[in-house]
This record gives sequence, structure tokens and C-alpha cells, in this order.
Amino acid sequence: MIHTIGIDIGSGVVKTTLFRTDGSGATAKSEWLARRCERIRRRDNMQLAKDGYDEVLEEAGLKPDDVDYVATTGEGENVKFATGHFYSMTTHARGGVFLQPDARAVVDIGALNGRAIYIDERGKVLSYKMTSQCASGSGQFLENIARYLGVAVEEIGPLSKTAKTPEKISSICAVLAETDVINMVSRGIPTPDILKGIHISMASRLVKLLKVTGIKSGTVLLTGGLALDAGLLAALREELVNEKITGLETVNHTDSIYAGAIGAALWGAFRHDKLKALQEKAAA
Repeated sequence: MIHTIGIDIGSGVVKTTLFRTDGSGATAKSEWLARRCERIRRRDNMQLAKDGYDEVLEEAGLKPDDVDYVATTGEGENVKFATGHFYSMTTHARGGVFLQPDARAVVDIGALNGRAIYIDERGKVLSYKMTSQCASGSGQFLENIARYLGVAVEEIGPLSKTAKTPEKISSICAVLAETDVINMVSRGIPTPDILKGIHISMASRLVKLLKVTGIKSGTVLLTGGLALDAGLLAALREELVNEKITGLETVNHTDSIYAGAIGAALWGAFRHDKLKALQEKAAA
């Protein structure tokens, strides 16, 4: 039995998970013991990582010496108390399969960009495609627009779904797209139509990413900060229909935002097991 902690430091949120894994290899069983999710909001992300680490240990009734591996991902490579670091694409893939075992692709929609990851049943990355840093299909862009429109983040999805005549955003540049939205407001375009237009624009780019990965059929799990945006999920489903892509089903999960931290913890358990086996072989 081993305990591992996964810490995913994103551009806007720090996520921490604590797992216990029994067994090894294909027979290993992992149990989720504790989790924390904290928005950065101009705070020190390294301190938030340490706070999350301390809090999940306290919740599980464990001490630092009880933890076999602390794995980071995202922007967490500089966490001083970590054992190792994993690339976020591989952690989201592994975490996605943990949350949705039949997932064959993960669409990670973070604060600054989005990416589509084609995976197999084990969570191995087969191919991927990412948006550019300048793209307006990001969580931060959508939050900025919502703030300008006077809409709370949790209202974005429900309002978008009430749209009657969506006004699609054409620009891929976040700055120019924000200018488009300002012009829409001055023209009297209703807020739901603006939000749905943004969702359609984002969905169109994400579907293009999925097509490039080569996936033809299966379940696509949304992860990241926008995974639970009901308006974006609806727009993605509509865009798949418009593109005549019938083999893909897009879904989300209540814990989608933790996918990277989950994957880090599980990869940490895998690496710990491999290192232990090498040490035992060398000592034999």
C-alpha cells in the first residue's frame, strides 16, 4: 500500500489530490482519499500548493512521512517538496481515464488555452493538438467577458443555453475578440446571444483540434476549468452535429477539474512502484 499526492498548478487554480494505491501493475487499485481546489487570485501559487498538501494530509489523518511520492504537473515543476514532475498532457490523459474509463479522448480547457488529447484505454497519449496562446478559446477570456457583461461565472452556461440568435465571435485573438464583444453590447445584442456565440466559436476550434488528433469514435471527456460549463458542452455537441461527426460523444464529470492532479498522483504511484522494483533488483 502506498500513498501519493498529485498537485496540478494551473494558470488560475491549484488542485491537490491524495490517493492510496494497493497492488501494482494492472491489478493496482487506487482510492481517492482527499482533494483541494483553490483559485489563485493573485496569491502565491507555491504557497497554495503547500497549503493544499498540508490540508489533504490533515483530512486523511496522515503525516508527510506516510507519503511515498509527491507528483506535480502543470506549472508545478518548482515545488520544492515534490518527488517528481509529469507533463500535464499525460496527467490529464491518465486522470481522464480514471474519471471516465471509456474515454478515448480528453479535451482540456484551461485558463489560457485548450487542447485535444487522443488516448487509449490505459490513458496513453496517442496524439494531441493544442490551441495557440493567443486564441480566444480559453477560460480566462470567457471569465473576462463575463465580468464585462456583469455575469457571474456560474451563470454563463445557463444563460448561453437560453440564446435565440447567437452572435458568433470570428477573431482568434483574445484582444480583438473582446473588442467584438464591446461592439455587440453597443449594438444591443442580448447577453445570452453573446455568450452562446462565444461558446460556438470555442467549440468550433475544439472540434477542429479533435479532428486533427485522428479520433473517429468514442467518448470525449471535458477536463479543466471550463469542463462544467453547460453552455460550452451544449455548443460542442451542436458543433459535432454540424460537422457531421457522429461517432463522438462529449461528456463531463463532476470532478473534471481535478483530472491533472489525479493523473499526477496515479503516475506518481506507478513511478514509485517501478523505482522500488529497480532498487530491489539492484540489491538482489
